[in-house]
Amino acid sequence: MQTVTHRLQSLFAAKRNILNIYFTAGFPQLQDTVRIIRALSAAGADMIEIGMPFSDPLADGPTIQQSSQQALDNGMSLRLLFEQLKDIRQYTDVPLLLMGYLNPVIQFGVENFCRAAQEVGIDGLILPDLPMHEYLSEYKPVFERYGLFNIFLITPQTAEERIRQIDELSQESFIYMVSSASTTGAKQGFSDEQRRYFERIAAMQLKSPKLIGFGISDRATFEGACRYAEGAIIGSAFINLLSQSTDLETDIQQFVAALR
Repeated sequence: MQTVTHRLQSLFAAKRNILNIYFTAGFPQLQDTVRIIRALSAAGADMIEIGMPFSDPLADGPTIQQSSQQALDNGMSLRLLFEQLKDIRQYTDVPLLLMGYLNPVIQFGVENFCRAAQEVGIDGLILPDLPMHEYLSEYKPVFERYGLFNIFLITPQTAEERIRQIDELSQESFIYMVSSASTTGAKQGFSDEQRRYFERIAAMQLKSPKLIGFGISDRATFEGACRYAEGAIIGSAFINLLSQSTDLETDIQQFVAALR
């Protein structure tokens, strides 16, 4: 197995059109977490985002909110998630990210959380409500001590100065480029306004890789996003698949194949 610090860099150095798939831990069934990761890895996903369910997910649309609530109702917790993931690196070498909100991390204890994440082989964290100044002053040394990259998000409203600052902090990982100011959820194609945003960011010639998320749902939107970035992130469309699936392994294989 590669070391935690090198999985993300190796992926971006080797590949374009990177497919990152998000799912909510503990959904649809409490013990499905590892099964889904293994199936995604076998199907050819390049990176996997594991959602940490939270009762008040501000940036998430109804699909992911519902999956989060179902996972909590199933009994999902951070402690259980780390227990489920304890042997995951025996089964996959793809980069694994934990995505969620700051409150559960603080409740768990930041140092304890980072230590547990390192122990199971997590590569990076996406915490959309972690302010940059707090990250720099309090969290960065802890994250780095445990080999964890913090993934920053930018939106169409993010000021150029902040984008440049995020770029400086993201060169060993990537920038999560939110495609619109709305919540997560599948959309039909990109608007002219979104394309202008993608072109504006491309013209900035940032040093860090970028993945586009929010509104990516099928091959057309995935390929469209890949024209402007190193890859894209699919969440709600995959959660919809999981909620309807009667055969996870087969359905996940077909889902990923349909995107390529």
